[in-house]
Amino acid sequence: MATAPAIQSLALTDRFKRDYKRLDAGLQAMVDDILRNDFMPWPRHCRRHHTLSGYRPTVHVIDVTSNHSHQITFNLDGTVARLLRVGTHKQISRDPG
Repeated sequence: MATAPAIQSLALTDRFKRDYKRLDAGLQAMVDDILRNDFMPWPRHCRRHHTLSGYRPTVHVIDVTSNHSHQITFNLDGTVARLLRVGTHKQISRDPG
């Protein structure tokens, strides 16, 4: 199995930025921690990570909270992670990006 290229940078979509601003300060801090500790060492194993089936390009999901109530979605474009959305599991299930 081929190893994914390491993520060198993050690209935030306007939608991700809007979603992020709507989060309370505690969730924003959790998102910031994930972006710092789970994305940049990518493709390090992350137990919070999974992919959504049926989407092209592939939509990746990282759970923000341990109870999976909030998630981040993103696509990989070479070494750039393009952050699509951050929101509740229900919001992401309806529209991941």
